Amino acid sequence: MLKIFMSPSCTSCRKARQWLIDHEIPYIERNTVRQKVNADELREILMMTENGTEDIISKRSNAYSLIKDRMDDMSVGELIATIEEYPTLLRRPIMIDDKRLQVGYNEDEIRVFLPRKIRRASLQKAQYASAL
Repeated sequence: MLKIFMSPSCTSCRKARQWLIDHEIPYIERNTVRQKVNADELREILMMTENGTEDIISKRSNAYSLIKDRMDDMSVGELIATIEEYPTLLRRPIMIDDKRLQVGYNEDEIRVFLPRKIRRASLQKAQYASAL
């Protein structure tokens, strides 16, 4: 089951949620403001990243300015504890299922959550349209 970690005030999060609704993709929504991401969830997210913390840390966050000087020296445990303390450090939305991770909203990249059959049909339709 797809999980989406989001904040209701985040425009990208609202776009991602609406995209999932429009494409009838079932998901579980987690409001990271009301219910913080826990250490196990953070480890799961980190394991699925390609570039580790670079993929999930928001450098525009106010909290980032508090830790940026010591971030490179933090252990994974310290980083996870810091994110638990300052959840705004996470980029949003974070969408994750058993096989895929998507950080941020990108309409092209979010399509990986569509069932393969629908992605194929959509690709064929686009190829047909471009051939005309």
